[in-house]
Amino acid sequence: MPRLVGGELHLPDFKLDASADSLVLENDEDLRYYRAIQARYGSDDFIVITYTPKIDLFTRESLSDLRRLRDRLYRIDSIESVVSILDVPLISSPPISLSEISSGVRTLEDPDTDISLARKEILNSLLYKNLIVSHDGKTTTLQVFFKRDETYFSLLDRRNELREKELTTELTQDESDELVNVSNEFTRYSSDLLDRKSSDIAEVRTILDRFRNKGELFLGGLPMIASDMIGFIKHDLRVFGVAILGFIVVMLAIFFHRPRWVILATLCCIVTVLFMFGYLGFVQWRVTVVSSNFTSLLLIMTLSLTIHLIERYHELHAENTDASQHFLVSETVKSKIIPSLYTTLTTIVAFGALVFSGIRPVIDFGWMMATGLCIAFLMSIAIFPSSLMLLKPKQTFRRHDFTGVLTRMFSHLVENHGKLILVLSLGIALLSAAGISMLTVENRFIDHFKETTEIYRGMEMIDRELGGTMLLDVILDADKDFLASQEDEKESAIDEETDDEPGESAGFTETGYWYDEYELDTLQSVHNYLDALPETGKVLSLATTMNMMRQLNNNKPLDNITLSVIYKKLPPDIKKKLFDPYMSEDGNQLRFAMRLYESKVPLRRDELMKKIRLDLVKNTGLSEDQFHLTGMAVLFNNMLQSLYRSQILTIGVVFLAIMLMFLILFRSITLALLAIIPNMISAGIVLGLMGWLDIPLDIMTITIAAITIGIAVDNTIHYIHRFLIEVHKNNDCIMTMKRCHASIGRAMYYTSTTVIIGFSILSLSSFIPTIYFGLLTGLAMTAALIANLTLLPVLLIKYIPGYCEKVRK
Repeated sequence: MPRLVGGELHLPDFKLDASADSLVLENDEDLRYYRAIQARYGSDDFIVITYTPKIDLFTRESLSDLRRLRDRLYRIDSIESVVSILDVPLISSPPISLSEISSGVRTLEDPDTDISLARKEILNSLLYKNLIVSHDGKTTTLQVFFKRDETYFSLLDRRNELREKELTTELTQDESDELVNVSNEFTRYSSDLLDRKSSDIAEVRTILDRFRNKGELFLGGLPMIASDMIGFIKHDLRVFGVAILGFIVVMLAIFFHRPRWVILATLCCIVTVLFMFGYLGFVQWRVTVVSSNFTSLLLIMTLSLTIHLIERYHELHAENTDASQHFLVSETVKSKIIPSLYTTLTTIVAFGALVFSGIRPVIDFGWMMATGLCIAFLMSIAIFPSSLMLLKPKQTFRRHDFTGVLTRMFSHLVENHGKLILVLSLGIALLSAAGISMLTVENRFIDHFKETTEIYRGMEMIDRELGGTMLLDVILDADKDFLASQEDEKESAIDEETDDEPGESAGFTETGYWYDEYELDTLQSVHNYLDALPETGKVLSLATTMNMMRQLNNNKPLDNITLSVIYKKLPPDIKKKLFDPYMSEDGNQLRFAMRLYESKVPLRRDELMKKIRLDLVKNTGLSEDQFHLTGMAVLFNNMLQSLYRSQILTIGVVFLAIMLMFLILFRSITLALLAIIPNMISAGIVLGLMGWLDIPLDIMTITIAAITIGIAVDNTIHYIHRFLIEVHKNNDCIMTMKRCHASIGRAMYYTSTTVIIGFSILSLSSFIPTIYFGLLTGLAMTAALIANLTLLPVLLIKYIPGYCEKVRK
């Protein structure tokens, strides 16, 4: 638990996280491979700036403005390099030969470069078109690469190494201590790194603002998205907290009229949230965009608990007008502590089930809410009665009892139209099942953001004009037999104690599997196939480089001698740009860097990747173990595809756990089954509606079903608990139902209304999945309230006569 340090709860230690790692699967094998490829070929930790000058791009004035922008960006300490149209090598402006390349190549910054020829070369270049300049030549980009933070990756690798070892064998005490220390250090360091990166992005934006009078500028890239997501989280925490707190005050005033109830309930809510903030800061538990709504949820859940206490206090006061405050408060707590405990536990189970999702931010959200609900229960049971004891009894008089009218209407429906309720419920369940069968997980990352945000506008610009946004790499490895023969040669060389470097005598074309004239056809074939896919935008590979080299060779085929000459004579800076991103140092691995369109064509990532894997084997002769797909597109797809499994697992765990708790609470299998039915229907309604409306599952909406069941079942428990108490009075099920609607039904209406409107406030978010989450959960809670006031009592009335016979005996 958090402790006070220097008179302050750990609120300053509260941290946010919006890194790309927070949106991928936990322990994903593809994630480990992705990081290894990044380390070899360069990270995608860069931002992209699109620049559309007001005047023609290929003029001295525009290029001068671009140069000043680039140089300003270079001054930021954390930036390693900036690649712009000014820096790319030119081989036809005017043309140079293969023999001249060793002395260097021109760029747009060289005074003797012919700008008109450079324009023509760049706009027609397979390498540069739709990469650093749009097809119409009006827009260019600057790729801003950040320095690789070796400390971060060192801590990450060591933490993961110890975690993996922990899964297979028992750690020594020293290793266990090291794992704890490394994990804590990694959490702290990565948090500081995110803060620094956000500061860098802010500095970049400041620089861009100085050039907005020169043209239109947009910012994109993963670091920028992470930075803006932090802003979204802060916005959501602030807006949701203030809006829902204000909403709580208004609703309490409407429901109960007295200032005491407004103050007491609000006090419980505020103390709970502040305590939770301090706890998260103390244990260095970072909030992501998925868990950013935990404030609003915790406020709503705490208020729900206090409303049941307030309403029960009113009932007792109405029945015992002369009773002391001590009697009223103690009886309120005694009568509500068991159902409140079970409702809290069932909601904790619902959120706890999210740990089976395998998605780190969803897992954290589940544990976070489970912890918060424990705090909410303890605070409500402690603060509410102790504060109320300081006040004198005062009955709340309702001037206009709309709630009573509503609950009587539902009781009338149950009494007179029970069969119709059952038929309608069955029909709704069947329609929901049909909708669930149509659920999909495919969605566009760009659609997570509102069209007015810079993230959306920047991604849309890059997608439309500059060859796509989502990154996907295809990695080709050398043939296994070739690699085995290389190992044999190395061992022979060691035995003979030769000092020659590999390839020094034989030439790189003999030691590098792919850098060979006989493999260039395969290389070009794979490139052409990937480039022809309708989902792909820009595709870059060694094939692109080889096409440029053929130009230097008067468009003649490149034999092994020429290839060796090129590799030896090529200047290091040119080699770094044209070879290093696409081929490993030993020539035994190739990288095809692809961008996927998010907006131009329907993108079915999983289908696309399966097609690529199948076609590469079928059409190019590559074996299945000779190539890999990697990149953020793969990681994002893995997360999306896991949602089906996660949805089934989480709902399954919730139902089983809640059924077990119902059995313990009600000691009846039949009652447990009856109690779960209305909640299954309410969860089914929202999932079915998502299927019918083609709203895909995502990292937010996956939580709706489990959360809906966990929260809605609170009303079920309170209703059945009261029903079983009331039925002892006269064993008349219909009268029992009417009394329950008039008493606990009122509290159910208050709490559900609070939850429904509270969730609707989430529509103020800038993150589209959060908006869907709020509106759909509000809808599910509406369905749950109606089901618990109609279907549940109908089922109980059909069951309860047998129970009444047991009571008489």
